[in-house]
Amino acid sequence: MRMWYLYLVRCADGALYTGISTDVMRRLAEHAANRGARRLRGRGPLQLVYVQPLGGRGIAQRVERRVKRLSRADKERLLRGELALPVTA
Repeated sequence: MRMWYLYLVRCADGALYTGISTDVMRRLAEHAANRGARRLRGRGPLQLVYVQPLGGRGIAQRVERRVKRLSRADKERLLRGELALPVTA
C-alpha cells in the first residue's frame, strides 16, 4: 500500500490550499509550474507549510474533505499545533 499524505500550501496572498498526494514534493512542483490545481495557478510563490502522513487513499480523502471544511482560523490553529487533525477510522 502506498502512503498518502495530507499537505497544506500557503499562497503569496496568504490563502491556504489543502491537498493529498503520494509524493508531496512532486505535487508541489506541479502546482508551482501551474500544472496542478487551477485554484493555485498564478498565486505563487507557494510555500509548503504542513505535511502529515495518513496511510491509504480512503482515509486521506476523508481527512482532506474535513480539513477543507475547517475555517481559516482553524486551519491556522492546525498549523500551530493547537488543533488536532480531524482523523477518524
